[in-house]
Amino acid sequence: MKKQVSIGIDIGGTNTTIGVVDKSGDILAEGHTPTLTNVDVKKYLDVLAKTIKETVAVAGSDLEVMGIGIGAPSSNYYTGEIVSAVNLGWGDVVPFVKLMKEYFDYPAIVLTNDANSAVVGELMYGGAKGMKDVIMITLGTGVGSGIIVNGELVLGHDGFAGELGHVVVASEGRMCGCGRKGCLETYASATGIVRTVSELIADTQIPSELRSIASDTITSKMVYDLAMKGDKLALEAFEITGKYLGKAISDFVAFSSPEAVFMFGGLALAGDLIFKPTKRYMEENMCYLYTNKVKLLPSKLPGDQIAVLGASAVVWKEVEKLNMQS
Repeated sequence: MKKQVSIGIDIGGTNTTIGVVDKSGDILAEGHTPTLTNVDVKKYLDVLAKTIKETVAVAGSDLEVMGIGIGAPSSNYYTGEIVSAVNLGWGDVVPFVKLMKEYFDYPAIVLTNDANSAVVGELMYGGAKGMKDVIMITLGTGVGSGIIVNGELVLGHDGFAGELGHVVVASEGRMCGCGRKGCLETYASATGIVRTVSELIADTQIPSELRSIASDTITSKMVYDLAMKGDKLALEAFEITGKYLGKAISDFVAFSSPEAVFMFGGLALAGDLIFKPTKRYMEENMCYLYTNKVKLLPSKLPGDQIAVLGASAVVWKEVEKLNMQS
């Protein structure tokens, strides 16, 4: 009997990673190709399809590929389209799944965003295994989120539900790339903590090595490194970030009552620097119905593989649905 596998694809702004994954979450083979941006998308698909076939061949000959899961920005699960992904430059609406079906006839080909695939990956392979109600917060350049309710991914009527990074946490606050002011993303992302540092430098007298660094060269990694050394301003930046994030999570809990909230991404790697204040403010602002009931946990999936594992996990979910329908 052939071993069933799924293919997970992570489309980044610079590179695309492909993984052939079994049901246990073991990556049997991995491939890479540049993400060809600002070209006719079919040129990119020609290269992508070739790389997928090469990667599957490396994984082994006795395999049954159940499908392809694709994690991409601005993607819509329902329509299979990538919509207005400016950084990719393939046009306003790209019927990505439809185009992929011209190359492959696997049972399932499904498209979703990275945060949604990450939470499904956590549910299937990681720390959320056995849970039915979970929220994943991804803390990178921006803030993404994926929500599982009763074992099912929350997508909404149009496929774009669960953009918790764009919940307003500060009325008339910082300008966000989405066009609104005060979104969580502007405070709790890697770029957000750098903005917090700039404000603290301008508005306080807190001593810090950061004051001697050109403001346009400060990175979240620098803030982390100095916080680990006890730099007071860097520590205050993490405190403020945790305050916004914790208060926001206490509100998120109210609409789905998750068993756990997982955090993943560059800022989450700061460990206690971000988890301790976030947990404290989460509990301080929590409705009494949920107090001390919700775990705040780091992702258990390897950071450099979570996107591919998540995309592959979405395939298994899709195959389950297809089997139920047949």
